[in-house]
Amino acid sequence: MIQDLELIKKEIKYDKTLNCVQCGYCLPVCPTYITMGKETHSPRGRINLVKMVGEGKMTDLSIMEEPMDLCLGCRACETACPTGVQYGEILEGARSVMKKSKKSPMLQTILLSKVIPSHKMMEQAGNAFWLYEKSGMQTMLRKSGLLDKLPAHLGTFESIIPAAVSPKERARFPKRVQMESPGVMAQTGTDQNGEKREKKYTVAFFTGCIMDAMFRRINQLSVELLAKAGCEVVMMENQTCCGALHAHTGDMKESKKLAKQNIAAFEKENVDFIVNNAGGCGAMLKEYDRLLEDEPEWLERAKEFTEKNKDISEVLVLCGGIPVINHPPEKVTYQRSCHMTNVQKVKIEPVQLIKSIPNVELIEMNEGDMCCGSAGIYNIVNYEASMEILDRKMGNVKDTLATTILTTNPGCLLQMKLGVKREGLTQKVRVLHLVEFLAEAAGVSSW
Repeated sequence: MIQDLELIKKEIKYDKTLNCVQCGYCLPVCPTYITMGKETHSPRGRINLVKMVGEGKMTDLSIMEEPMDLCLGCRACETACPTGVQYGEILEGARSVMKKSKKSPMLQTILLSKVIPSHKMMEQAGNAFWLYEKSGMQTMLRKSGLLDKLPAHLGTFESIIPAAVSPKERARFPKRVQMESPGVMAQTGTDQNGEKREKKYTVAFFTGCIMDAMFRRINQLSVELLAKAGCEVVMMENQTCCGALHAHTGDMKESKKLAKQNIAAFEKENVDFIVNNAGGCGAMLKEYDRLLEDEPEWLERAKEFTEKNKDISEVLVLCGGIPVINHPPEKVTYQRSCHMTNVQKVKIEPVQLIKSIPNVELIEMNEGDMCCGSAGIYNIVNYEASMEILDRKMGNVKDTLATTILTTNPGCLLQMKLGVKREGLTQKVRVLHLVEFLAEAAGVSSW
């Protein structure tokens, strides 16, 4: 029940809802409205629920729970809205208010507040998974069928987790990487004739939390590609999780705390760009200025931070692309990351890079901008709804006849791998992060 209407009105971002003119342009681009067909499960319907709360017409917040929980937060509605409704802010406000009215699951609280923000604990988690994989325990459990008995379909997701990186490999991540000499990660900027090359940019690389623990090889390949393109790459100490998962679950306090830690970490060195390789992380980093707009002592620092943030595809294009070796003929399709497309507004650069590779045919899928159903932890907490969206996506993928699916976000990567598995296409279709595909084309390997 609502205790203080004016306070709730401010926190729920009621003023932001007033820009909605009820036109319905958002409906055809909303995945949950398309698949569920309910007005309350559309951006317009959710905004109306928030307005009712703000106007005191609805005092039972539990009525909002299902519509808000089932929202993917893809923000495709923002790109279709003619009046510029900031739906993402309204969604965050609603979830923040709901979070205070109910207790979060203990496991979720521990993961988000203790494990994910801790670089040390994420390293330990990565090492533990490597031990689980190499000890034979993974093989034994998969054969036993016990994984299928795990709650929340976790056994299903375990089957698509990428191969772990050894503790020895993790320890090799350098603090500073200069331009590359052919074939090695060099500490000097020279070409194959030993002549000095001009450095194009100095960039700081955002490692992330999930990317660093589960997708370390993609991070390694990202640094390699940046170095090959002519960048000096700096790894900043004390960086942490971007805070996206916290914001998506309504924990704005923790999200702001993580944002401040990252800003403080990255402003220690004057770089041209702060580079990330995950659509969701990049979107969150891009919105630190909005996140901290009510804190004057942090706002200017946040603005400077966000202005430097770029997706790796943007920087590689600025560097003139990547040198490509021979590549076999291949048909690929590209699953766009919602947050990279709708929030970061990065649309052209990934396509430019894909098309720059000889013998590669890019086949755009129908509804290519539509969410795949991953959305952070959405596919875990809302499994059935997520799979309905994924099945629609895979129908569009199959129509392209592509043998490779490319994407730019870890959640999308796992979701599309799950889609390939569900369709029985594991032996015919592979799923790669764009960085993996570019590294393959450039003859770059992880350390």
